Amino acid sequence: MTEQPQPNSPSKRRGLGRDARVAALCGLLVAFMVGASYAAVPFYNWFCRTTGFNGTTMVASSAPSTGPLARTIAVRFDSNVSGGLPWKFVPEKSEVTVRIGEVVTVFYSVTNQSARTTVAQAAYNVAPLTVGAYFQKINCFCFTEQTLAPGETREMPVVFYVDPALVGDSENDGLNSITLSYTFYPVRDPSPKPVASGEADKRRGNL
Repeated sequence: MTEQPQPNSPSKRRGLGRDARVAALCGLLVAFMVGASYAAVPFYNWFCRTTGFNGTTMVASSAPSTGPLARTIAVRFDSNVSGGLPWKFVPEKSEVTVRIGEVVTVFYSVTNQSARTTVAQAAYNVAPLTVGAYFQKINCFCFTEQTLAPGETREMPVVFYVDPALVGDSENDGLNSITLSYTFYPVRDPSPKPVASGEADKRRGNL
């Protein structure tokens, strides 16, 4: 007959210690994986902005040093709203034809169709994905949270150009159109906005 270990026997205590160590290691592994996943998001966004990977457009501070080229390209504009966001979001023009290297301004219109103030922020990319590194935005509404009052409509500009370096890329020799796409997502925890000095004085006066 096999002898069963007693509740407080050395073998029982060793087994409990081993189980505790395994549980602790598993907990540390899960915590590491969760932390890595959160860290990967900003790193991935930085990588995409830096390289144009996955159709992410680039950010420019000024117009290109060379003038516009003779070659033209059609730029199409797409707009989307994530589920749960009561906004109407449309481009004022569905397509424009531009010269490569030409600085162009277009507008999107957004309306809050709900009876409450809502906050959202836009994500963006271009198609085909290979032109992300050549689509340069000088000004764009996607870099900041947008807060709309009930029923408010806002016109939002996008200032961009297609980098003349595109013509030297043999992979895009036959390219004749680019699609710029935005999607607005609701912001659950908006960043706190600084109070203007006048508003702060008013609040102090009401105390």
